[in-house]
Amino acid sequence: MPSPEPHSPLPPAHPASSPSPLPPHRRRRDAAVPSRSPAPPPARVTDRVRRVGGRLLGPAVRAARPPPRAPPAGAPACRRAGGRRARAPRAPHPLPLRQLRVPGRLHGTRASFLRDFRFQRLLEVASHKQSSRQCGGKACFIINNHPSFDGEGTPEILILGASGVEISAGLHWYLKNYCAAHISWAKTGGSQLSSVPYPGSLPRVPAGGILIQRSVDWSYYQNAVTSSYSFAWWDWERWEKEIDWMALQGINLPLAFTGQETIWQKVFQRYNISKSDLDDFFGGPAFLSWSRMANMHGWGGPLPQTWLDDQLTLQKKILSRMYAFGMSPVLPAFSGNIPAALKLKFPSAKVTHLGNWFTVDSNPRWCCTYLLDASDPLYVEIGKLFIEEQIREYGRTSHVYNCDTFDENTPPLSDPNYISSLGAATFRAMQSGDDDAIWLMQGWLFTYDPFWEPPQMKALLHSVPVGRMIVLDLYAEVKPVWINSDQFYGVPYIWCMLHNFAADFEMYGVLDAVASGPIDARLSEKSTMVGVGMSMEGIEQNPIVYDLMSEMGFHHRQVDLQVWVETYPTRRYGKSVVGLQDAWRILHQTLYNCTDGKNDKNRDVIVAFPDVEPFVIQTPGLYTRTSKNNSTMSSENSVVKDVSNDAYEQPHIWYDTIAVIHALELFLEYGDEVSDSSTFRYDLVDLTRQALAKYANQIFLKIIQGYKSNNINQVTTLCERFLNLVKDLDVLLASHEGFLLGPWLESAKGLARSKEQEIQYEWNARTQITMWFDNTETKASLLRDYANKYWSGLLRDYYGPRAAIYFKHLISSLKKKEPFALEEWRREWIGLTNNWQSDRKVFATTATGDALNISRSLYVKYLRNADSLGLDGMDSFGKPASL
Repeated sequence: MPSPEPHSPLPPAHPASSPSPLPPHRRRRDAAVPSRSPAPPPARVTDRVRRVGGRLLGPAVRAARPPPRAPPAGAPACRRAGGRRARAPRAPHPLPLRQLRVPGRLHGTRASFLRDFRFQRLLEVASHKQSSRQCGGKACFIINNHPSFDGEGTPEILILGASGVEISAGLHWYLKNYCAAHISWAKTGGSQLSSVPYPGSLPRVPAGGILIQRSVDWSYYQNAVTSSYSFAWWDWERWEKEIDWMALQGINLPLAFTGQETIWQKVFQRYNISKSDLDDFFGGPAFLSWSRMANMHGWGGPLPQTWLDDQLTLQKKILSRMYAFGMSPVLPAFSGNIPAALKLKFPSAKVTHLGNWFTVDSNPRWCCTYLLDASDPLYVEIGKLFIEEQIREYGRTSHVYNCDTFDENTPPLSDPNYISSLGAATFRAMQSGDDDAIWLMQGWLFTYDPFWEPPQMKALLHSVPVGRMIVLDLYAEVKPVWINSDQFYGVPYIWCMLHNFAADFEMYGVLDAVASGPIDARLSEKSTMVGVGMSMEGIEQNPIVYDLMSEMGFHHRQVDLQVWVETYPTRRYGKSVVGLQDAWRILHQTLYNCTDGKNDKNRDVIVAFPDVEPFVIQTPGLYTRTSKNNSTMSSENSVVKDVSNDAYEQPHIWYDTIAVIHALELFLEYGDEVSDSSTFRYDLVDLTRQALAKYANQIFLKIIQGYKSNNINQVTTLCERFLNLVKDLDVLLASHEGFLLGPWLESAKGLARSKEQEIQYEWNARTQITMWFDNTETKASLLRDYANKYWSGLLRDYYGPRAAIYFKHLISSLKKKEPFALEEWRREWIGLTNNWQSDRKVFATTATGDALNISRSLYVKYLRNADSLGLDGMDSFGKPASL
């Protein structure tokens, strides 16, 4: 029996007392192993529990009919779904070795992990259903020294687990903690495996083996909009890497939304809704998330039939891969969103015409969708058909379905009885298609919409039998709902980290909350927490945050972040460098320690340029006179403080920027030791970008200050400096593949089947990251720059020229002594944007330049004496310079 390892399943790979520890494979084989304490009791969940796939879902109610008999020993297990027998899931054991793959490049080769990894023949991965006795009643993995190890050429390590996910997580755990390795997305540097020993010398584990239990049953992944912000243009090759990455992180409950438009086409065809009727219903490829949620219709469309067919084929591959690992893919369910044509065919149906969602002037061409009331009999009928069609098409289901009827769509009535009836009907539509349906609901509505007071919230949550709904506490690391809702009023929930909005770039995190929040929630009184999750809107950024969060499904107590952060750069770069450990200690205390409770949506001036008249932009410490003719002259005798305007959103600053520059200095000083590491180069470029972006914000404020003071020389000089910085920053971003515009555009065009589709898909890709939604000649989209990106090519060809137009009008206003030409500015920059959206220029897909040398050059040029632009009484970035 292996010794249990219930708490902190990812212990430090070396003693915390060592200032510069060696990876464990370089220590003596007989080195002491930390003792392990007994396993803690499982998380408390009241009463009986409902289980799907053997995992806890929460308190259950009595089934309406007797459960199906267990199959005979050795017979394949089949579940009933939608009144028919679903195809038996393939047994996850023995898991074929070729199914364990690491995304990205392994020693320069992207291929099967166990085929290309250099100790491939020495690592035997076996899968066995571990008994409750072996796993302590929880899903687990066990790592042992292989009993047949007899020198080079024979297996060294044996990993056993409850499913392919647990086996993969065990492999990752071993690589991370015994080989000081690191695995991240390819765009964020990929995998660091140079620290893994050669064949015959893999680090041995303690003689009794290591057992790691899940602390919670579910590890959830994705947000309803991740499929558009990150996955929109993925082919099967990219999806396969992501699913492998999920398995390595222990994820067993991912969303699986791809291809659902094809299912809807089949369902609506039963009501004589044609393809042309749906052309105005589905959004374009980059905007499907929001047409699915009834926020808009038609924008970016129509969808070609080849797109629909190809996405359905892709979805089948995705599901097959997820099931092979033992995951429980979450399929979509009917939320009431219907095409306008259906309303015409059923004029007596109870249909609500929703209001405007961020269109300019409430343009009905894109806004104001139709929502079928859940109380209408047609609602259950359509919901049933949708579930059944998915099961028929895919051959199986995990019985978990996502539905977010009220996500950014407020119900028309606040009566709790009405809310309860809507929830009950929504679930009835799922259950009518699948007797074992479980409703997975994003809890975002409870975070942002004041409509949901306790009576309304409780009515919705209790409209479904307890145990048949799981709520995602979507933003728990900043605004946990479970605390103020009495554990979601007894409904099972998953503690989620939202972290990122729109896949934008900002070095940001709340590591302390991530390391402790899930533990506190699970151990709280009467806890109904059943999982942890990563619910970011976009991926491929801030790898440290996701490296930590992915562990929390296996941790039983709070993580010692001091130790964890100290070991992180060694694992990430493959080498222990004291200076880089010091740098990451600073970054943990600054960038990754946001405690102000604010949403972090990147509004840096470069990527989210203010679309306002200069006088509404606050400049700290400056007072100016206002008059009917908007004079730019200051006066000591007639002053008023600058008035803020909701149209200008100040960039978020929560940390000491001088300390962050010091961390960058350490990166530059010690960078030569790890300059061949792609992971280091990614972090270096990102950190340099972060510092320069905040510096650019300050230059912009100085420009506005000069304008308000009528100082044309200052304005002219600083405008030129700002534009040069944008060009230099573009060169920096070009030095790493994770910061290129080209791959986003080329992957979009790569899915096209014709020239016409290629133009449409590229327009979708360009529009999402710039204007986002509709505009007029002088009114920009209300969502402009929401999905902004620090991508090389985008800065040089779009952000820089846009800023230049604004500066041109600033200088002209000063020279002519006339008010700022706001409408002309808007006309020009909106025209620039629309032209860029339709342009066909090709951008690089491979990196160029030496990231370390470029960063050093830009540090000297802009940051070494950054305080020369400081405002009175403040440092150059608007915060006291102290650590």
